[in-house]
Amino acid sequence: MPVEETETTDDADEGEVNGRMCIVTRQSGETDGLIRFVADPAGRVVADLKKQLPGRGCWVTAERAIVEKAIAKKAFARALKRDASAGPELADDVDRLLALQLAGMMNLARKAGQFISGASKVDQAVRSLAALATFHAVDAAADGVRKIDQARKAMSFVVEGGQEIRSFRFFTEAEMDGLLGQNAFIHAAALAGQAGEGVVKRANMLEKYRGTVPARAVGAETGLPTQ
Repeated sequence: MPVEETETTDDADEGEVNGRMCIVTRQSGETDGLIRFVADPAGRVVADLKKQLPGRGCWVTAERAIVEKAIAKKAFARALKRDASAGPELADDVDRLLALQLAGMMNLARKAGQFISGASKVDQAVRSLAALATFHAVDAAADGVRKIDQARKAMSFVVEGGQEIRSFRFFTEAEMDGLLGQNAFIHAAALAGQAGEGVVKRANMLEKYRGTVPARAVGAETGLPTQ
């Protein structure tokens, strides 16, 4: 299982304990909704998704538009109190790292028996209420997606509050081949359990970060994140 994330204590003082205030919006929040950034030895700003890198850090709301504002306003250098460079590519780097983090968690959940693939297995998991969320390739056939969506809608009538099981579409088949290798899928589902919940948590974060911005392709050469 992934190592529990630890908080740092030497971050920029932005008016909140451990600097948990976005340097752009000036709003405080839980760290799950923020991304920590540090400057590497060369002065290049990098995202610290695990919140474990040493040195002074600062926080930005986990939304691409806000990260882009931080870059445009040169907010990182002010918050980190040092020469720190952050170019437009930083927003893409964060997207790539979030995607890799999600793919790594999917692989861990699969090993734990909490991430399954295949249209029939996913449909069964939805109808038995074992699925926490479903996942489809961006270019999956509409008919297969529709059948699983029908199952999600049908089961919402038997769930307290009528809430549908979440559904995500992040990557094309080709992108998943690079991210997941032999574990690539067309249709999949995260199941109940710590690892399955970890998949959904990371999917929610990637969805929030991207917002209405089209997905960026994730190259096969990037590899998977270490856990």
